[in-house]
Amino acid sequence: MSAGTDTITQAAPTGVEPPAGGRESRSAAVLALARFEARELLLQIPVLLFLVLYVGYTGWRLFLGGDGQDDFPILHEVDRNTQQAPLLLAIAVFVCVNRAVLRSRRQSTDQNFDILPMEHWRRTVAHALSVLPFAAITALVVGFQFTWAALKPGAVGQGSPAELVVGPLLVLLAGVLGVLLARVIPVGFIAPPFVIGAFVLSTLVSALTQGKHWVRWLGPVVTEEGASPFPSELLGRPAAWHALYLVGLVVLLLCVAVLVSGGRTRLVKAVTALALAATAVGVTGQSPDVPASLVEARTKASVSPEKEQTCVRHGRSTYCAFPEWSGRTADWAEAVDRIQSRAGGSAGGERLTVRQRIDARDGLESDAAISPSTTPGHVTVGTRWGGNRLPEFAVGVASVLVTGTEEEAGRVCDARVVTTMWLALSAQPDPMRSLRDVRLDDSIKGSAVALAPTGPVSMSAQQTTVVRELLRKPHYSVAAKVKAHWTELTSPKTSTARVAELLGVPVSGKGTAADSGSGSCEE
Repeated sequence: MSAGTDTITQAAPTGVEPPAGGRESRSAAVLALARFEARELLLQIPVLLFLVLYVGYTGWRLFLGGDGQDDFPILHEVDRNTQQAPLLLAIAVFVCVNRAVLRSRRQSTDQNFDILPMEHWRRTVAHALSVLPFAAITALVVGFQFTWAALKPGAVGQGSPAELVVGPLLVLLAGVLGVLLARVIPVGFIAPPFVIGAFVLSTLVSALTQGKHWVRWLGPVVTEEGASPFPSELLGRPAAWHALYLVGLVVLLLCVAVLVSGGRTRLVKAVTALALAATAVGVTGQSPDVPASLVEARTKASVSPEKEQTCVRHGRSTYCAFPEWSGRTADWAEAVDRIQSRAGGSAGGERLTVRQRIDARDGLESDAAISPSTTPGHVTVGTRWGGNRLPEFAVGVASVLVTGTEEEAGRVCDARVVTTMWLALSAQPDPMRSLRDVRLDDSIKGSAVALAPTGPVSMSAQQTTVVRELLRKPHYSVAAKVKAHWTELTSPKTSTARVAELLGVPVSGKGTAADSGSGSCEE
């Protein structure tokens, strides 16, 4: 330069200076990178495939699938049923986020980041934020699934927001864990073996600890299925504590990933401590086993449900239900009236007591059988309704009308079975399909067991043939004969051949001793 000319000096960039715009521009840069990575995730085949499968499967279940029980949903079961479907999406997000974080290592472009203004830990935050859209989509699907069920006229019970957030939190947790794993173990093919190892480890731990309560609740999803639905106050699930545990764990893992990436600011350290405390509080709150008060309440509802129920009259009969199911008594009454209108003798005007019963003493995962009632005129109904539960309930009602008690109905294997099954199934919209649905082997030929709320009804091959032929006839023509011969049709001394003769059904061949009308169930 010539003399007198000012010299301007400028330090060379070191690669660690923040952008000139300050905190706002740094935050904008993180969000811009998060949006880019979210779009890249959506283009990954595993994520896109499982997202489509998740949404498609949920839509199929809502609009096309189901077995009829979905028309009468129990909302505190629906909220739990939203938790398992997002699992495959969560695994795909975990694997693909992990690969996204390691993209620069695979492509040998790590060194280029040293000349960029964005710090390493901010990139970690951006990758974690890229998972938010997928958690949001999961939340929308879960919300739609629950709202669809809640708006149905047959819905009962009440859902829990703490149960509903598990699905979205599962996806978010998987994404954050994928980011952390990439920062701790920067190896390209670590995610799939990690998933397999986590599954094997969780299975071994569950087996070694014999499925203890506190161990199972350390997992992200705890569905507890098997038993018939309970009233919501008998669930005893620490859903709120579990949601707190998951939220704390998500934030804690994110903070650890940021710390490993070099973001050791005061704010990050403070949030890490807070997240650790929240996780610990959640674990502490969800770990205690079922309290004695809940065990007592479950026993009371199982042994003496009349103390917990509300009873209403519909026509000549009384219907007793747990408070959350009180709106369903009209459906039960409609089914009883259709069956009773086909009965003869005093059964056509008998005053029944239909009572809802459960066995909650062994918890949510024990499908315990309900013992038959010994009280004359008492009929048991369960907490599920719709689908196969309708003909099963009909069999229970008809059994009591024919034999007098549920206990006696469980011992019947004589020709009264024909009267019971025709009475129950002829009142159904599709009698032949109901015959198939109510039998344990889904058949309409040969001997089989027909299900009822408290005990099965055994049908011989000859009885099945008679019932099948009766159901093919117009019900009004058979009903007149049933009413005219009611006393003989409900007698244990009447043979199956005689029942067939009275009702106008030709039967060929010989039956068992029970079919012959000896009054004994022994062959």
